[in-house]
Amino acid sequence: MRIGKFELVEPLPELRNPHVIASLTPWIDAGSVGSLSIERIERFMDAEELGKLATPGTYFDFTRYRPIVYYEDGERRMKIPNADMRFARGDFDHDFIFLHMLEPHSFSEEYIEALIEVLTHLNIKRFCRIGAMYDAVPHTRPLLVMGTLNGEPMEGVEGVTGNRRRPYQGPTSIMNMVGDRLVAQGVESMMLMARLPHYVELEADFAGRTKMLQVLRTLYNFPPEYAQSRRDTQQYERVSSEMQRNPQVKSLVERLESDYDARRGRQQQRDTGIEPKPETPEEQQTPLPPSVEQFLGELGNLGNENN
Repeated sequence: MRIGKFELVEPLPELRNPHVIASLTPWIDAGSVGSLSIERIERFMDAEELGKLATPGTYFDFTRYRPIVYYEDGERRMKIPNADMRFARGDFDHDFIFLHMLEPHSFSEEYIEALIEVLTHLNIKRFCRIGAMYDAVPHTRPLLVMGTLNGEPMEGVEGVTGNRRRPYQGPTSIMNMVGDRLVAQGVESMMLMARLPHYVELEADFAGRTKMLQVLRTLYNFPPEYAQSRRDTQQYERVSSEMQRNPQVKSLVERLESDYDARRGRQQQRDTGIEPKPETPEEQQTPLPPSVEQFLGELGNLGNENN
């Protein structure tokens, strides 16, 4: 079944007030937190194929997003990068659509229009984009998830902080227009972004995935096993172990811990109606000492082993 630029399965399933959970690769998906989280939910919910772009090469450069060759039942197959959609039945009054978006290389406006057209046809009620970014936070403290709803900070959701240090200004993704366009049509647009330690860049950050799944479990009452994983602490434990042999890195993490604790304390004061003291210049930014760059790179490579 063709809907604009998308080819959908036939017969098209009847979905009840569907909510979209989407990831965007590679922009703002540090540690693959968004894509890993969606893939785990898809496995637990036995998600089924819903659709994809009919001609993905119109929008994606396959010298940058490489096709993948694999074998299935002895036959050689190729997976071409695409904007894949899957669906699953929910237990309550809405079903789910899982959308794996890719950052476009060409005809971005047309690509966005195609997404809006198919999501409008599917009559979605909420568009929730999940992912992660690197920040000056320690790996030794609970990870935080920043959340917005229709562009405003989210409040009252366990595991989500709506406050920001300062409004972001700078390069961004053209794909943010998807949420803006949907809001203009009366669809809820939610964004959940985990904040990961900037000094350890893991290809697959399982602690970040677990934290994101915990927040999604709170929002959608998913079963506890969705957010349970023995791998979520192993990477950071190895980083802590290796960190002990470098006093400068240990000192950096201690400063980040102090900054983290101070910020959380101010947030708790705000939650109780107390106006906290303003941040000092030192708290507003924790620079990364050049002398530890090489060691931190080694830590990142260490954490990426055996994923």
